[in-house]
Amino acid sequence: MARYITVRLVQGLIVILLISVVTFIIMRLLPGDPVFLLLGEGGIRITDEQIRDIRARWGLDDPWHVQYLTWVKNMFTGNFGKSLIRPGVPVRDMILEVIPVTFKINVAALIIALMVALPGGILAAVKRNSVFDYGATIFSTLGVALPNFWIGLMLIVLFSLVLKWLPPFGLRSWQGYIMPIIVMSTLQMAVIMRVVRGSLIEELGEDYVRTARAKGLSERMVNFVHAGRNALIPIATMLGPQITGLLGGAVITETIWSWPGLGRMFIEANFKRDYPVVLAGFVIGAIAVILGNMVSDVLYAAFDPRIRLH
Repeated sequence: MARYITVRLVQGLIVILLISVVTFIIMRLLPGDPVFLLLGEGGIRITDEQIRDIRARWGLDDPWHVQYLTWVKNMFTGNFGKSLIRPGVPVRDMILEVIPVTFKINVAALIIALMVALPGGILAAVKRNSVFDYGATIFSTLGVALPNFWIGLMLIVLFSLVLKWLPPFGLRSWQGYIMPIIVMSTLQMAVIMRVVRGSLIEELGEDYVRTARAKGLSERMVNFVHAGRNALIPIATMLGPQITGLLGGAVITETIWSWPGLGRMFIEANFKRDYPVVLAGFVIGAIAVILGNMVSDVLYAAFDPRIRLH
């Protein structure tokens, strides 16, 4: 296990470096000069000499490879450099400022998704072709097919504009968490429920299930312990990617509801060509994907004793 984790960490580090190189090049090729974005659209008159001074101060006049190596050095020290749009503010401080909001909504969405999807998928498989099964199938299909931003906008129209029950944006109260969490957990619930249902239906047709019933075990024991444990193996393989998928969903959710989270911060940094913040965002995303895949592999081995990680 230790050797496996070490190898995966080294592979992950290589992937992170490759992603940072590609992202750095793409950001430099995009139109838009961060110097003029810093000055804004207020009609500020500035000389060519002042522009050169600004570029020199932020290192924007250095060759690309020098800028990249400087950023890599900052990354390994943990500060990711300083923001261009918020002069003098380390990117690390900006991330620590907004990460609690993203963390809370992601954890809440994942917990709710698991609490609903796991028993829902099991019941849908046990009560196959029942009204509950058809309802669960319809819900999971719609949850996968409908885009998150559309669901979010419809919830705002219904609960904020028509019923006036929930705030349309912001985090002024605990009610501001309700709609974003619903949106972020919907896709997770739909995917997990479909996988659990299909996996359990397949397991219930296996010989060991018939043997367990022939021995006189109760249906609850057969469905939830014998077949249920094996049915959770596919969940272990997809749980890591689902967790990292929540981070991508936070970008849409935080933008729709104007939340001061990681997703919204990275979107604004991209529009303003704040290179250090954008690069930090891609690195954090890459780290989340790598760690998520490692979690999936470890859980897979935990659920299936036949699997050994080397």
